[in-house]
Amino acid sequence: MKQKNHYSISGLARQQQKKLIPGYILLTLWCVFIFVMLGWILIAGFSTTKEIFSDALLSSGFHFENFKTVIKQGHLYTAFLNSLLYSGASVALSLLICAPAAYGLARYHFRLNQTLQRLLVLGLGVPSVMIIMPLFSIISILKMGDSKLTLIILYVVTSIPFNIFYLIPCFSNISPTYEEAAAIDGCGPLRSFWTIVFPLAGSTVTTLVIFQFIGKWNEYFMALIFAGSTKNMSLSVALYQLIVAMTREGGWSGMFAAVSLVSAPTIILYILLSKKIIGGVTAGGLKG
Repeated sequence: MKQKNHYSISGLARQQQKKLIPGYILLTLWCVFIFVMLGWILIAGFSTTKEIFSDALLSSGFHFENFKTVIKQGHLYTAFLNSLLYSGASVALSLLICAPAAYGLARYHFRLNQTLQRLLVLGLGVPSVMIIMPLFSIISILKMGDSKLTLIILYVVTSIPFNIFYLIPCFSNISPTYEEAAAIDGCGPLRSFWTIVFPLAGSTVTTLVIFQFIGKWNEYFMALIFAGSTKNMSLSVALYQLIVAMTREGGWSGMFAAVSLVSAPTIILYILLSKKIIGGVTAGGLKG
């Protein structure tokens, strides 16, 4: 009887695996396509414009001067530091605000708890394009336009609904016995949260930080409107301006070199932290 059950379970598993084969094939083809495109862009960045249009990439060797020209002409070093500041500062500040807020909504069931959570879901459905004009009017009245601080504040505020919504299930799944034991030892709620609960949510928090960092790193619209000058522009804005300039000049090799340089940090970050991202997404929190 046990042997029959074993065969039936193994047969069911094989049937389920066969159903996944078309999905694996499509995923493999998509990955191959992406790798080919990325490889072609990188190789084109080391070639000349003439080689790109004559379909003879790297026929005259590697041209590292394309990257040197792009860095100098596009102010990419300054833009890189600005993007690092915008992404790092906004993610850190947002986490300081959203983590305790999500913990409070997950742990304490007060009267307005469900109402606040519904408002968060409503905030997720508001496109950023809809709030650009009101924000621009407010920023203009306050005379805070073209400022690093302004863009960081806007990044923090606009990321609050998603961050809290993402963290609530994680904190809900952590057993309250940890805080109860800490309270017996005289540890207050805030201290027990930062020293006990927050570290337990490490995988989910790490995934959120990576997603938010990459999102802010690649963000373009707000960066263009609220910090578009040369000294304050982000890497995405610098890349767009550089692409426009290179297209007008016919410097296609420089354009591909710029795309390679700007894309490299996020690609490397994802490759190094892919296991943490997948682990955080699939886990969704810790069960108590």
